[in-house]
Amino acid sequence: MLRDGIRDDQWDRIKDLLPGRIGHVGATARNNRLFIDAVLYRLRTGIPWRDLPERFGDFKNIHRRFSRWAEKGLWTNLLSLLTEDADEEYVMIDSTLVRAHQHSSGAVGRNLSDQARSRGGLTIHARVDALGNPFFLTAGQDLAGAEVLLTDIETGAVIADKAYDAEERVVKPLEQARIEVVIPPRSCRKTPREYDRELYKARHLIENFFCKLKHFRGIATRYDKLSRNFLAALQFAAILIWLN
Repeated sequence: MLRDGIRDDQWDRIKDLLPGRIGHVGATARNNRLFIDAVLYRLRTGIPWRDLPERFGDFKNIHRRFSRWAEKGLWTNLLSLLTEDADEEYVMIDSTLVRAHQHSSGAVGRNLSDQARSRGGLTIHARVDALGNPFFLTAGQDLAGAEVLLTDIETGAVIADKAYDAEERVVKPLEQARIEVVIPPRSCRKTPREYDRELYKARHLIENFFCKLKHFRGIATRYDKLSRNFLAALQFAAILIWLN
């Protein structure tokens, strides 16, 4: 876990990809690295934005900037750039539930569809590559999120647990795309379906990813009021995992 901000080698990998850098179109941002360290500190500790230490500057400006980058899709773009070389020989998909803190409700002036709080919790769906590195994340409920993970997918095989053994929504679309289905069949299946048991053993890599993700207290317990900002927090954590 990163404790005192990102390392110099990690900063070197992303500094030229951030908006506001010297020579970039538009105004030059004030200390991008301090901003990244502030977001990291808040996400790692799970504290409210207003409790950020003074050394990071005005918390309102930091929160505003984080939200603006989320709204413009900048965290999404940064994750996409870092994951261009993902090893997609095979991929794994899975989901995990995070609980919502009471403070994640009540965003002023927002529609309910924008709110992060849903039934007290939210399902995070992830797709990781053959090395266990995340390159796609979404938040939603049940198989609806899985269908998003499988959109425009290019790989030799998809590994998942038996919760994804849905013939019409998962298995058939993968088979039609000539992608090997490495998913144990449900016990209720009338005709058992064969799968590669040795390759299935690699599924622990996505479990490892979720473990790393929940080391960030701002992820393990969700405090963000807006779903957009919570997804940005997920992407930020995934970026840090890639950099590590």
